[in-house]
Amino acid sequence: MKVEMTSDWELIALRSWSYIAAPRPTKEKSRYHPAVDAKRLLTIRQGNDANGGKTAGEAREELRKMGLKRAVDFFLAVVASVILLAPILIVALCVRLTSPGPILYWSKRVGRFNQIFLMPKFRSMRVDTPTVATHLLENPDRFLTPIGSFLRKSSLDELPQLWCILKGKMSFVGPRPALYNQDDLIELRTAHGVDTLLPGLTGWAQINGRDELPIPEKVKFDVEYLERRSFDFDMRILFLTAEKVIRRKGIRH
Repeated sequence: MKVEMTSDWELIALRSWSYIAAPRPTKEKSRYHPAVDAKRLLTIRQGNDANGGKTAGEAREELRKMGLKRAVDFFLAVVASVILLAPILIVALCVRLTSPGPILYWSKRVGRFNQIFLMPKFRSMRVDTPTVATHLLENPDRFLTPIGSFLRKSSLDELPQLWCILKGKMSFVGPRPALYNQDDLIELRTAHGVDTLLPGLTGWAQINGRDELPIPEKVKFDVEYLERRSFDFDMRILFLTAEKVIRRKGIRH
């Protein structure tokens, strides 16, 4: 039995342990039908939920935290965009002058609730590069532009994703968005409720291994973030990310 989400906002309990406020997808493309099994829709009561879910008060607290996270994301994205405007323009000019093709590379990524969105990066690969994850290429170095290696090692290629954070498609911290054709990663994340999170510019899995992690290991860290997520934990991840970028530790090109 399938139950359609008919209201603009519904409280959905996924696997009875993760409440989120879910706007019904309208204009965005979706990999999956926006329906959920009836058994995954739990009744919210003022007392303890009969199915083991959260109470209405706990759900409201979850919504408050989500609103705070979004406000912090937007504020930090505005500040970062202003501070980094000059470097962004310089990198854009360098990409234009050193390699034929567009300045930005837009890839189809999977966002919250498995909605497809376009994620920009400064282009670090030639325009004839096969459309697969870089770490799956037999010899990715031969597809790099003259400044591509530097952009990747310094993570400067990620700066355009501030636009996605401003639009609310991404967060500063969350699971890194999967490519639209990474079915094994997408399905495993969905099975564990990770698809309820906004994808992030950085994440707990990034801190613990980046692309070299096997998919089950990566999802394990995503689930750990889902269970531990808080303002303090996000700040810790951002600090550790900055440290790794400065030291260029665990960053592949």
